[in-house]
Amino acid sequence: MKRSPFSLFGLLGVLGMVGLGSAQEDPLVQKAEAFFRPLPELKDVPSPKDNPTTKEKVDLGRLLYNDPRLSKSHAISCASCHNLGLYGADGRGFSVGHRGMTGVRNSNATLNADFQVAQFWDGRAKDLEEQALGPMVNPVEMANDSHEDVVRTLQSIPGYRAPFQKAFPKDAQPVTIQNAVRAIAAFERTLITPSRFDAFLKGDTKALNKEERQGLALFMDKGCSSCHSGVGLGGTMFQKFGVVKPNPDAKDLGRYVVTKDGSDRYVFKVPVLRNVAETAPYFHDGSVWDLEKAVKMMAELQLGVQLSESEQKQIALFLKSTTGHPPKDALVIPMFPASGKETPRPRD
Repeated sequence: MKRSPFSLFGLLGVLGMVGLGSAQEDPLVQKAEAFFRPLPELKDVPSPKDNPTTKEKVDLGRLLYNDPRLSKSHAISCASCHNLGLYGADGRGFSVGHRGMTGVRNSNATLNADFQVAQFWDGRAKDLEEQALGPMVNPVEMANDSHEDVVRTLQSIPGYRAPFQKAFPKDAQPVTIQNAVRAIAAFERTLITPSRFDAFLKGDTKALNKEERQGLALFMDKGCSSCHSGVGLGGTMFQKFGVVKPNPDAKDLGRYVVTKDGSDRYVFKVPVLRNVAETAPYFHDGSVWDLEKAVKMMAELQLGVQLSESEQKQIALFLKSTTGHPPKDALVIPMFPASGKETPRPRD
């Protein structure tokens, strides 16, 4: 018997409603929706009014993010410490910069970095644009003497003129430090990593297996989600490192260095946990390399909770379900425009 189009569409609609109903009735999905939000589609990622995201800016930003000539030595790029092949981190306790020097804090990952209240562990940069300015003149990182040095380098590379003009067509002189960091920030806003956890939040109740679901339930029930919530599973607040039990290795004063407010001693930005299974070592001091150990330590110091080995494992398995990948185009290392006759030579 030939099925009529009406009955076929009706059947598909019923099946769709059944699937939707099962998701809506799943208590774990409902509970998770109170704490978390799925990543937006790439086309829906918000951008500042004074720096709307465009393809031209993103293309330019990808060049600048990877170009080591933005550093004094021509050896250090944004990607040196925030390697997209390593999930926007570098797999080191402290990143290596100018003359092989190292910083004093673990590098934050750049994936999903825009979903945060501020940038850097101590929140000293209000947004991605301001964050991009810092490393260029940090003597331990890219080590330029000034931002003007960066501009002189960019203006001396003939092949950068057209990309800057396309990205900022209204500017008479588009090759500026402000436009460079705007382009880098625009590129970084595309570095979002949809995962199985997002599928779960959107109603696919089978996206997480039994142990991952148990880990998610523990993550919420034990109180982890009180700080690690929102789109990024963190990044929305500052918190003292050692709320219940002091950190025995506390040396870094954290946000106090920026604010000089005594209440900010040992306070740090709560990190984003997306892709956390791929970005060891952990914490601002890069002191812990094992995810389950990090979970145990946070439960003790922040919540006063003792987790069993089984609970540590289940929470870690849940966190692994947040692993995703940025757009494929972002992972392609570009060919850079050739240096010009006036381009400064590498300096030690």
